[in-house]
Amino acid sequence: MSSTVSVLEKKDFIKWFLNHYQLKKRECVWLLNYLVSDDQLMEKVHFVEKAEYCPKAIIMSAQCTDGVPFRFYKQNVLTTDAEKSFHDIRLNQEEEIYLELNFNASRLTPEYASVLEENPHLPQNMSMDKKYGIWAEMVLEKSIETYRKNDIMAKIDAALDQKDYDSFTKWTNELKNLEKQPS
Repeated sequence: MSSTVSVLEKKDFIKWFLNHYQLKKRECVWLLNYLVSDDQLMEKVHFVEKAEYCPKAIIMSAQCTDGVPFRFYKQNVLTTDAEKSFHDIRLNQEEEIYLELNFNASRLTPEYASVLEENPHLPQNMSMDKKYGIWAEMVLEKSIETYRKNDIMAKIDAALDQKDYDSFTKWTNELKNLEKQPS
C-alpha cells in the first residue's frame, strides 16, 4: 500500500505529538522515536482510526484520554507488551504498520487530520466517509478562521506602525466582530 502522506509529514506529526502530549506508557515514546529514526520504516506507517481491524496495528493513548495505554495487534494476536511489538517491527520492516493515536480533541486537530489515512481494512458495514467529511469541514472552517484572524491582526499592526487611527479602529472592530462569532 502506498501512502498519500509523505515520510516528512509523518515525522513532523510524531514530533509535534510528542511535544504536546504525554503517553500513558513511556515505552510508546521509545517506539515512536524508533519509527521516526528510520525513513524506510516510516513509509510503512499509516495513521488510521479503528486500527484493531488491521493486520498489524498499534494503538497508543495519551494520558488525557480514557483509551487503552498500548495495544499491538498482529493478525489474531494481541499484546500489551511494547517490547514485543518493537522486536516484531524491527524484524519485519517490510510489513505495513497501522497506527492509531488516542488523544484529547484528536478529531479537531489539523496536525492529525493531515496525516490520517482511510483505513483499508474496515469491515464493509462500517462507513467512515460521512464522519471524515464532517471532520474535514470542521478542520477547514477552523483554518479559515485562523487565517482571517491573523490577516486582520497584521492589518492592525500595519495601522499602528503607520499611526493610522481610522484603519486601526476599523480592523480592531472587525477583529472583535470575528471573535464574537461562534466557532
